[in-house]
Order: sequence, then structure tokens, then C-alpha cells
Amino acid sequence: MTDHVDNWHKLARFDTNMQGELHANLLRNNGITVSLQPLSAIPGMNSGIVLWVEDTDLAEAQRILDTIPTDGAALLDEMSDADFDALSANQSNATQGNSIIDDNNGGND
Repeated sequence: MTDHVDNWHKLARFDTNMQGELHANLLRNNGITVSLQPLSAIPGMNSGIVLWVEDTDLAEAQRILDTIPTDGAALLDEMSDADFDALSANQSNATQGNSIIDDNNGGND
């Protein structure tokens, strides 16, 4: 198989479908048309995915993907304590916002 089909170029291959879909959405949010090619024909099989972009968008798409950090340890080193506090606060607020109020009246109003 070739990395070039008509005016489409193979941009990247991801080991999981979720990674590929997240990167595809990032590119779409930047105005780039993306085609996804799952590596398995079985629905729900998480065998990976290939991203294809048109030749006119190839350079811009590659530039965008190159700005994404892929090393988790390096990303943690770059985050400050304030970043961790913001994440913790958002997670605890989301949990509090979904609490169920139990008035213990046994269904009698």
C-alpha cells in the first residue's frame, strides 16, 4: 500500500482508535479535512487507525501534530502545581454537581 492515494496523503498511524480520533478532531478544529481508516473491519476492535489528509493540508497538519507532546513524563514536568490544583478543583466540582439529594421521606411528599 502506498502513502499517497490520488490527492490524499497518509499523515499518521495510531495504535488506538481513541488517539487517532482525538488527533483527527484537533486537525478538524483547525480547518483541516481528515479521513480516518480503521485498521480492523470488526466494529469495536481497537486495533489502531490511520489519518489521511489532502495534499494541500499536509504541511499544516504535520506542523500541528508536531506541536503535541507525546512524552507523558515530559508533560508532567511542564505542568505546574497550579495546573494540578485546577485539574483537582474541576474534578471535585464535577462530582459535587452530580450529587443526588435524598430527603429520606420514603417517597411521601
